[in-house]
Amino acid sequence: MRKRPFIGLAAGVAAAGAATFAYSSLIERNMFTLRRFDVPVLEPDAEPLRILHISDLHMMPSQARKQAWVAALIGTDPDLVVVTGDNLSDPAAVPGVLRALDPFLSLPGAFVFGSNDYRGPVWGNPLRYVLPGSREYVQGVELPTEELRGALADGGWADLNNARTVVKAGGRSIELVGVDDPHVDRDDYASVSGPISGGADLHIGVTHTPATRVLDAMAADGFSLLLAGHTHGGQVCVPFYGALTTNCDLPHAMAKGLHRWPGSDVWLHVSAGLGTHPTAPIRFACRPEASVLTLIPR
Repeated sequence: MRKRPFIGLAAGVAAAGAATFAYSSLIERNMFTLRRFDVPVLEPDAEPLRILHISDLHMMPSQARKQAWVAALIGTDPDLVVVTGDNLSDPAAVPGVLRALDPFLSLPGAFVFGSNDYRGPVWGNPLRYVLPGSREYVQGVELPTEELRGALADGGWADLNNARTVVKAGGRSIELVGVDDPHVDRDDYASVSGPISGGADLHIGVTHTPATRVLDAMAADGFSLLLAGHTHGGQVCVPFYGALTTNCDLPHAMAKGLHRWPGSDVWLHVSAGLGTHPTAPIRFACRPEASVLTLIPR
């Protein structure tokens, strides 16, 4: 008689687990969501400026729905578009990424790359992201990085991989600085560091991985808004608790959304991104997202 309640409980747990997996893999990971934030970084009486922040597409060639959803964001009427990397998940995905981003290439834009713009995914145990201990980065198939870089640069977007420049957007002069992906030690902020330009109206730092060494350095140089991706917002979150991992040294409480960078008056926006690693195609309590940041006076 004692076995029956145990068997019933085990069956219930298994059914709940199967339902949760089906929801997170078939439904929530396709529930693309637009977030909106007001960011008080402009001078008094300045007109608002809209930034569309897109990250972590992890595009596969067959993901036509994702491509169409991103392309439709042109309706948000952004002044500036910033893409913070991990665009690719397959060697044949560049056309899909460009279908998603093509409506924006006539606008001012900038980009950095993530590790998955250089090398493809490698199958492995997804629990390695939440288990203690260091994780060695394993490189997969080589991706067409330069094809994507060339297409975005030919569209007029600023390549911010270890670079610094000034762009015009929304009638303003915007100083941008960026690094290549710190997650795989491609960052070289020292080569572009230095105090912000007094001649620019706004100063923005861009990185794929929100590594604290990079964010601290950008904040120290006076950049008032920092943009990053990489974390997927935790990807699998616990309701009423939040992310279990950021896959870097960023505090879990800052895994997504808009936050004050500690010890400064700098704002950090971390996008939870629009894709998933192909080896872990699930999201739970963490919808895929893009964000419109409306910059307003302090």
